[in-house]
Amino acid sequence: MTSRLLFATRLYRAELEGQRGFDLVDLAGACAMMAAEDTAGRAWSKTNGYPGYTSYSSPGPLWTRASAFADLKTTLDRHAKAFAGELGLDLASGRLRLDSLWVNVLKAGGGHTGHIHPHSVISGTVYVAVPPGASALKLEDPRLAMMMAAPMRKPDAPADQQPFVYETPAPGTLLMWESWLRHEVPPNGAKTERVSVSFNYGWR
Repeated sequence: MTSRLLFATRLYRAELEGQRGFDLVDLAGACAMMAAEDTAGRAWSKTNGYPGYTSYSSPGPLWTRASAFADLKTTLDRHAKAFAGELGLDLASGRLRLDSLWVNVLKAGGGHTGHIHPHSVISGTVYVAVPPGASALKLEDPRLAMMMAAPMRKPDAPADQQPFVYETPAPGTLLMWESWLRHEVPPNGAKTERVSVSFNYGWR
């Protein structure tokens, strides 16, 4: 008798440091500039109780605000194309396009509860500052809600059998996943800010 893995969920990871067109120092500076100058983003973050700053609802495409974000878009386009190939996506006459790109600055103790990214195909994050103790990305098994009577998994079970997987990034790490995959950022245990840039790709 044999068994085989079905319906696998892929997580794409790349380390961008040293790759053509990627400059972590420039990207960090652009994120700091946005956090300082984006009054609309700071107002939205305060009104909605975001524990830090996000440019998620700020007007205009982020890649038009600084050359570091434009360079990042070029890098992300390349990796999104590679990931779409791994996923076997049949894009027909359309293609994946970057719909949104936004900065996240999480203060100590700040987190982001479980969520998905509707109306998108591929989502992800590039990590800019990951201080010691900063949160990993928590990914949820999409079958979890249907495991009505299943016992818990053993602690040493393989990652593809766990209900949650924690992916620990480093500065310059790129993570991508399909947008329906539920994920969250547990409270930031670092003493300083955790900085990242998130994004969504749509199909059109």
